[in-house]
Amino acid sequence: MAQYVINGGRRLEGKLRVGGAKNAILPILAAVLLTERQVVLHDCPNLLDVEKTILILESIGCKVKREGRDLIIDPSTITSWVIPDCYVREIRSSIIFLGAMLSRTGKARITYPGGCEIGQRPIDLHLKGLRQLGVLIDESNGYLDCVAPQMEGGIIHLDYPSVGATENIILAAVRAKGRTVIHNAAKEPEIVDLQNFINAMGGNVRGAGTNTIVIEGVQNDFREVEYTIIPDRIVAGTYMVAAAITGGDVLIDNVIPEHVQSIIYKLREAGCTVHVQDSCVRVKGKYRLRAIEHIKTLPYPGFPTDMQAQFTSLLSVARGTSIITETIFENRFRHVPELVRMGANIRIDGQTAIIHGVRSLKGTTVVAKDLRGGAALVLAGLRAEGQTIVENAFYIDRGYEQLEVALSGIGADIVKTNG
Repeated sequence: MAQYVINGGRRLEGKLRVGGAKNAILPILAAVLLTERQVVLHDCPNLLDVEKTILILESIGCKVKREGRDLIIDPSTITSWVIPDCYVREIRSSIIFLGAMLSRTGKARITYPGGCEIGQRPIDLHLKGLRQLGVLIDESNGYLDCVAPQMEGGIIHLDYPSVGATENIILAAVRAKGRTVIHNAAKEPEIVDLQNFINAMGGNVRGAGTNTIVIEGVQNDFREVEYTIIPDRIVAGTYMVAAAITGGDVLIDNVIPEHVQSIIYKLREAGCTVHVQDSCVRVKGKYRLRAIEHIKTLPYPGFPTDMQAQFTSLLSVARGTSIITETIFENRFRHVPELVRMGANIRIDGQTAIIHGVRSLKGTTVVAKDLRGGAALVLAGLRAEGQTIVENAFYIDRGYEQLEVALSGIGADIVKTNG
């Protein structure tokens, strides 16, 4: 099984480019089902989750061709409304095909989705919203069998600003009769990207990025479209922490600074120098940064839960005591025991981590248990004395494209092996 082997203690310097966002392209790939015309997507990351989502498209009859970082998709030849179990059980985002398939065919069948075990992520908000649009859902036998004889717009209030539920309702409502209004919608940039893609095809969605989204149902045929995926704010944030934790000086290109404002703010609070110019962010760290009094994960534009683990690694070697409170997922400190094996002094109290910074970490063999926690262990290995081996590299590969190549290009001693 693949693993990362890291010889730590090297200061990172140089320039990196961030590619397209995983959490943007996955719902956009589902949205391709809304049209029967060719779709060309630019700057598509070559990630495990993306490739499995492409396999879903191919399994239901779409034709997909990859040319470098571009995807050329012909969705006119869909032959099935059943999403195959084998892919759904592996990637959580596959649930987003529910709304898109209902828009396209008026019916859909999907099993309950899998993904990283970072806590309960119930889909009740998805199903409640779809039912309010007129979808009939049978949840028996471990499947969601859905039929939409006539979807009609409605007013939907989400109990929680769920990203997935917001996206699924948008996709289902695009071809529903009349107007749909989503209140307490998630505000993440990836939802804005989904809106922009749908509108580029000929849809009518507005308000993404605010807590109220309005979808006017469109019955006309959609047009061919070329679209460029937004840069990945979590990959950008991870590179920023890599610079900070090694006391490095790294310029990160192809960033939308607004999307990483909460990360920039916390890095500056820790003592980093962060310069922003156009689409570039430059981070200069110090060998030992200072503790951050409190980080609390929140829905966007708050501090992202997907950066919590990386900051746990960073603060484990800062001066003083830091506190991180996780409010999004209840099982997202699975990386902490592995950091403790490296010499970190971290105590977990419910959904809060109390981090007493130590001067140095020691390299050892650790195990990635989810995507972002695995990235955090790689960051810790960059700083640690001696050699760190991070097992279960496949988790990390779900969200980072050739991470070892990117980091070695700015001075890290890191390789990926097959164990």
